[in-house]
Amino acid sequence: QVQLVESGGGLVQAGGSLRLSCEASGYTHSILIMGWFRQAPGKGREFLADINWRGGRASYADSVKGRFTISKDNAKDIVYLQMNSLKPEDAALYFCAVQTITGTDWNSWGQGTQVTVSS
Repeated sequence: QVQLVESGGGLVQAGGSLRLSCEASGYTHSILIMGWFRQAPGKGREFLADINWRGGRASYADSVKGRFTISKDNAKDIVYLQMNSLKPEDAALYFCAVQTITGTDWNSWGQGTQVTVSS
């Protein structure tokens, strides 16, 4: 089992930046992919970006492509989400998740970190 803890959320003005972190612990050598999602009030969970834990290939949702960057530090078992040019519609609870060798679904989730964007 992999445990995930997100940090770095907060209040930022529109146009500003934040960097989110997600630290993994536990059975981390089982990680294949780490990803970021968000959920705004009254909306479903939205995929944002993921990164291959070994190879480093990243993919992004169209809604954040060019503004958000996912990166990783394998030595620290941390994945980051650099968010630039934030908009009020980016306000949400941001989660990280992992896919591991035990399955193909996102099978571990963090508790989330809140991002608020003021206009």
